[in-house]
This record gives sequence, C-alpha cells and structure tokens, in this order.
Amino acid sequence: MPEAMAKEIADKADLIVTGYAFTKTEEGIRVLNLRNGKATLFVGGNEVCETTMDDMDLSLALRYLVENKKFME
Repeated sequence: MPEAMAKEIADKADLIVTGYAFTKTEEGIRVLNLRNGKATLFVGGNEVCETTMDDMDLSLALRYLVENKKFME
C-alpha cells in the first residue's frame, strides 16, 4: 500500500492501536494493518464478515478491538 494511502486511512481512523487502524462505518468496523496494507478486516455486529488477515493478525486485531472498542463510542 502506498504510504500516502496508509496516511489518509490513519488520519480518518477513529482509533489506532499498535499499527491497526479502526474505522467505524454504518455497517460495522473496518480494520487495516497499517504495516501490511493487504491485511484487512470487516466486523459487522459481533461477527467477522470479511478478512484478508492471517490468523496472527486476525487474533491481534480482534483482541485490540475488544479491549479498546469503548474508546470508539
């Protein structure tokens, strides 16, 4: 992912935790690993709807989301 695109996403994110950008949308929460622009996650409600993350990224992103979701409200 180009650095300019990662910066734009980071600037619009509602929360950034350890290199993961969390952005609220009407449909759910989008997560992007800023160190690996191909690792993305979409959580709708309490379910993983789509992901391109490997198991390690997915585990970390979901843990960070659960631990920090209160800061997005």
